[in-house]
Amino acid sequence: MSTAAGAKPVLYHNDMSVCAAKVRMALAEKAVEYDGVHLNLRAGDAQKPDYVKLNPNQVVPTLVHADQVIIESNVICEYVDDAWPDAPLRPAAPADRARMRLWMRQLDEGVHAATGTISSCIAFRHQHLQRDPAELQAWLERMTDPARRERTRHAIELGVDAPEFAPAVRRFQKLLGDMDTALAGGAWLAGPTYSLADLAYAPYMTRLDHLGLAVLIDARPRVRDWAGRLFARPAYAQGIAAWFNPSYLEIFARERAAAGARVATIIAQSG
Repeated sequence: MSTAAGAKPVLYHNDMSVCAAKVRMALAEKAVEYDGVHLNLRAGDAQKPDYVKLNPNQVVPTLVHADQVIIESNVICEYVDDAWPDAPLRPAAPADRARMRLWMRQLDEGVHAATGTISSCIAFRHQHLQRDPAELQAWLERMTDPARRERTRHAIELGVDAPEFAPAVRRFQKLLGDMDTALAGGAWLAGPTYSLADLAYAPYMTRLDHLGLAVLIDARPRVRDWAGRLFARPAYAQGIAAWFNPSYLEIFARERAAAGARVATIIAQSG
């Protein structure tokens, strides 16, 4: 394991966060040792003053390395690739590197929000509904992003009937269609080599599978085979699969069949 780029980094993360998972996978690809600080997001750890000083957005992950605080998971992944340059995770060709960044940009411009909507509407709402109503209300009110707050509120209260649910499913339909087109030209999204473009989507493909939306992947053999290559990487086992939370997996398993049926109806209605 390598800590050649100075002091050992500290990663503030959560076991089932898709954003934290991609950073753990990037660190695993580089064989970088780190000290982990696990945050309980349901308990509001990301809203505590000491953490907000590090990450005003009240989200995970946050990487602290050599007295530098790095936030935003895609930015952290590129930082990891810069700080530990062996086994590069960005393509050498400028055009392929640009494609890599366009794929990663999609996550920040809608795919991640769609993932949060789908996850909350299907599964996470059941965790929140067990909380004291006043505590839940206070947790929602502490969210600094009003749009995220309302999406989360709708998901908890309405589940798959939330107005954001069907558009989120359709966003993944488009994403996977675009992936299928890209993969027609080779094994990886941004060119002939594995890159951050692929790594960044590994936890999102996992979440679709966990939530009963694997039908969206299985309908596209190239995407299915690509996801299989991602899941087979040792860094995936170390950075993502090793962190699966059994209590979450239990909820996913319980809700998967109903979610799959609802998604099938949305797909049929979309034509």
